Amino acid sequence: MPLETKGIVEIPDCAGSQFDHGAFDPKTRRVFVAHTARDCVDVLNHDSGRHLATLQGFTEAAGVVAHDGRVLVTNRGAASLAWLDARTLKTGGAIETGARPNGVAYVPHLGLAVVACIGDDSRGPELQVFELEAGKRSSIDLPGQPRWCVPNADGTQIFLAIREPSMILTARLPGLTDVRHWALPCAGAHGLDIDHERLRLYVACDAGALVELDAIAGKVLDQWPLDGVPDATFFNPTSGLVHVAIADPGLVQSYAPRTGAGTKHTTARGAKTTALVTPDQLYVFSPSHGGALVLLEA
Repeated sequence: MPLETKGIVEIPDCAGSQFDHGAFDPKTRRVFVAHTARDCVDVLNHDSGRHLATLQGFTEAAGVVAHDGRVLVTNRGAASLAWLDARTLKTGGAIETGARPNGVAYVPHLGLAVVACIGDDSRGPELQVFELEAGKRSSIDLPGQPRWCVPNADGTQIFLAIREPSMILTARLPGLTDVRHWALPCAGAHGLDIDHERLRLYVACDAGALVELDAIAGKVLDQWPLDGVPDATFFNPTSGLVHVAIADPGLVQSYAPRTGAGTKHTTARGAKTTALVTPDQLYVFSPSHGGALVLLEA
């Protein structure tokens, strides 16, 4: 269960910078990460362990998801959602979103993109759904600042972490109907992922806890302590482990929900975002290391 450091993939212009979400595309075996402070997306070749490209033009890139050769990127500074080809690395297009888009989810078999927008002084927080091929969109206002979001396995439901009041907001896709609010026992819902097989949600909260919920009824099933304010959270369906990145003091905490066993792996201060590569590797983007730490599930 413990994580071991396998190596480091260097990323240009990384020192003193800041990253946001990362994602792995299994089709091209490439890792994409939002390099927020440099207004770009960096691309890593997983098999060679090398930096492949820096893609410019993604203003305050924030959320990134990838599947089957397509990558979606939210641009917080440009109020837009862009998509690119994971093989050619060419941008296919972009559409306008609400203010300061952050979390993003993708339902490829239905052609749906879900974007959680933080909002600004002129426009409040929103959850938006885009039917990419049909050009349709739906939206609802949110009760608080959105964080990360994930769909269920068949893409008929979206789950969204709301910071305050701390909750999971869930709605039916694509029309964002049947909205429900599931209150959490800890403040500051932040990182979020789902175990599709067991129908469990894992929510990392700023108050210092990882919470497990039933993804059908929203019932709190368990919770485990975290050693700081969390960020990126991934559930590995192969191992059954949940990995939570914590920027301060700089570590990844991992839990096995079936047993409650937990471990800690030291990274570096500021390393708050990750990308999971199944079956057993985790990329941790660390400006202090000049790139991405590659961790292996031992």
